[in-house]
Amino acid sequence: MSKYVIYQLLPRYFSNQTPDPVAHGSRERNGCGTLDGLDEKALDAIKAMGVTHVWLTGVLEHATKTDYRHLGIPLDHPAVVKGQAGSPYAIKDYYDVSPDLAVDPTQRLNTFRALVGRCHALGLKVLIDFVPNHVARQYHSDQCMSGMRDLGADDLPEHAFNPSNNFYYLPGQALELQVDPYGGWENAYTENPAKATGNDCFSNKPGPHDWYETVKLNYGVNYYIQGQTHFEPTPSTWFKMLDILNYWAGMGVDGFRCDMAEMVPVEFWHWAIARMKQKFPNLLFIAEVYNPHRYRDFIFKGGFDYLYDKVGFYDTLRAIIEGKRPASDLSGSWQAVNDILPHMLYFLENHDEQRIASSFFAGDAAKGFPGMVVCAALQTNPVMVYAGQEWGEAGMDEEGFSGLDGRSTIFDYWSLATLAGWNNGGQWDGGGLSPERLKWKASYDKLFKTVVREKALAEGRFFDLTYANLENPAFNSQTQFAWFRKADREIVLAIVHFGHEEVPTTVFLPAHAFAYLELCTDCMVEATDLLTGQQAVFKLTADSGIALTLPPHSGQLWKFIV
Repeated sequence: MSKYVIYQLLPRYFSNQTPDPVAHGSRERNGCGTLDGLDEKALDAIKAMGVTHVWLTGVLEHATKTDYRHLGIPLDHPAVVKGQAGSPYAIKDYYDVSPDLAVDPTQRLNTFRALVGRCHALGLKVLIDFVPNHVARQYHSDQCMSGMRDLGADDLPEHAFNPSNNFYYLPGQALELQVDPYGGWENAYTENPAKATGNDCFSNKPGPHDWYETVKLNYGVNYYIQGQTHFEPTPSTWFKMLDILNYWAGMGVDGFRCDMAEMVPVEFWHWAIARMKQKFPNLLFIAEVYNPHRYRDFIFKGGFDYLYDKVGFYDTLRAIIEGKRPASDLSGSWQAVNDILPHMLYFLENHDEQRIASSFFAGDAAKGFPGMVVCAALQTNPVMVYAGQEWGEAGMDEEGFSGLDGRSTIFDYWSLATLAGWNNGGQWDGGGLSPERLKWKASYDKLFKTVVREKALAEGRFFDLTYANLENPAFNSQTQFAWFRKADREIVLAIVHFGHEEVPTTVFLPAHAFAYLELCTDCMVEATDLLTGQQAVFKLTADSGIALTLPPHSGQLWKFIV
């Protein structure tokens, strides 16, 4: 089994080099990255990090305030668009690419096909978002060529719920937006009857914190009568979503990150994923899920390959980095999903989470590095990194709709100084960034290339050493966490330190670890730290210890042969 390193990026700002963007700026003012900007040099630079998969976020056509009527795309009412660029999760046409993302928007689908070809030529797999739970309020497809009827085209809006409808309705009630219904236009946005809003808001008055720009899709669940489902005959929404998945897989996409997958019945996933994998056996499905009690349903019944490990692993790791929980709590996090560990996706950043370097999180990118060592080297499961994270991007710009929140906007046109400095006029050499950031990026590169290359880390067995060190006075389990990985005769002793000062430590090695991993005892081994190249000689003795010095915010991966 290979170790996957997933690199998430928004093409909208990844290659955008516009200096000094302004809050709420238009595409013309602030510029916009494109799929063309992900040229061979850019992809080479991504692959050189050890990346195996690129997750392209915001590819599908979504609602926007930018006027593309000259392309035959209807203008979206600004009252139901968040930000200037619009949310990439308010899909307007499942079969089309956002015209924002092509130098020649009339060729946007061919531009996407060409990018997929470039990725594959370099050995990179391509993931895109599949957003199955909700669509933009003014959804309309003009690119569907399969003959599939458009969503809602055959609905009976006088029925709040009908198994044949694609949407849910509120008959006799007009939509009453709790934000400005005009959005700067002369005429207010109207919708009568109102449709249910994407975040399961079955009110005609969705609030400003609801997903008011979206409408909920109907998969045969009657939310008006608790527990009532209508999956036979197969709902039309199921067939329409399957057609969309086939469309993009047929274009060469290697997998889908499925947005808010748990808001769609697992019965649909069981039905759809099985059909897709029969046709495309290597296709990956990653679920955004937040309810640990349903994890196993989505893996064993739904058929997902990987799930977000946000509630549990990410939340624990973040609290450790912030000094709110002891490092030893990581043991409980992996143990809670021990039976499904290979299916869990680890990360410290993505578009929904606050940047490590932001003042809302750690305030310093360096404090997150031991956490990334844990994410990448603890288990065999995939690890994900978010574009800019490797450069210490802080996400502390006030870009527009979302304000200053420690995240890089997904709603507005923007450029990130860190990514523009990496781009450096198309050289992708980091020439526009400081030596400190270059050093920081090199540490990420080294980590990812190491976990992909080293067999013990990519596919080896795991042994948690921290439990045996809880009472060890020479090991601080508040800030330190240690483990073994092994494949064949190759061993890696891994340790991370979340503390702010250099400290000495001694890792106690229990006899149980020697028996479980079949280690020699009372033997001398030459070890190399895979992250720094530092060398040492260790004496392996059961129920004894190895002394190390740990720099602040550090990780060490000591490899030796037994």
